[in-house]
Amino acid sequence: MRLIGKTNIDFIGKRNIFYIFSLLVLISGIISIYMKGLNLGLDFTGGTLLQIKFTQKMEIANLREILRKGGIDANIRTFEDNSYAILIKGKQENVNEYANKVIDVLNKNGAKFIEEKRDFVGPVVGKELTKKAVFAIVLSMFGIIVYIAFRFTNPIWGITGVIALLHDVFIAITAMSITNRELDLVIVAALLTIAGYSINDTIVIYDRMRENLKKYPKMALKELINLSINETLSRTIITSITVVMVLIVLYIFGGSAINDFAFCMLVGSISGVYSTIAIATSIGYEWQK
Repeated sequence: MRLIGKTNIDFIGKRNIFYIFSLLVLISGIISIYMKGLNLGLDFTGGTLLQIKFTQKMEIANLREILRKGGIDANIRTFEDNSYAILIKGKQENVNEYANKVIDVLNKNGAKFIEEKRDFVGPVVGKELTKKAVFAIVLSMFGIIVYIAFRFTNPIWGITGVIALLHDVFIAITAMSITNRELDLVIVAALLTIAGYSINDTIVIYDRMRENLKKYPKMALKELINLSINETLSRTIITSITVVMVLIVLYIFGGSAINDFAFCMLVGSISGVYSTIAIATSIGYEWQK
């Protein structure tokens, strides 16, 4: 299946336009993060946990709507037997204040429930876990570089692939910062998924470049890279459209529980296609020269 026919687009010749566009987006992200910071979720900040059990059937969507109307911004986790954990960002000394506010809102809406527990939840991602996460990410990036260097007999392509990967992750974080969306462990999972998707798309083009190097050993590097991108362009578009279509459906119809996850994945997936075509290969070309 091919959505587009044979193309002959000079992607490498337009690399300066791509650089400027990416630089503007990255600068806007740095400014947004510096001015506003990141909206860290309860997994990073800690907060109040109120666990309640409803005596009547309560849907999570209804509970979320009741809290929203009461001016309470909370994460909700479900348990069996009609029990819910309501988590609100806040300081340890304000546990009772936040918990009593939730109880008042539920009582005003006629909800029947039993309070099972109230407590302060410390941040899940502590300093030690953060260090381990950073170490794991650095180690995985090094592994990607070694794998691509071995696969394509050139460490440059491994490094440029990681640069494009980091580019996509930062653009996703930029979008989350500009829209003031919350970053929690679910978003961390989305960022890692974006990284995997980005490097996979990059390897497909690199693999075609390797094949063309054997087929056309005397072809100039610029023409060879452009040829490889154009030959895989239809595959890239088809794959990307299928992913983006699913993410759009999740974003629109998935509900508030996964809305931020779907948004982050949507931005990252689009950026992953762009960076593979416009950034990874362009930087590789500059470096190889």
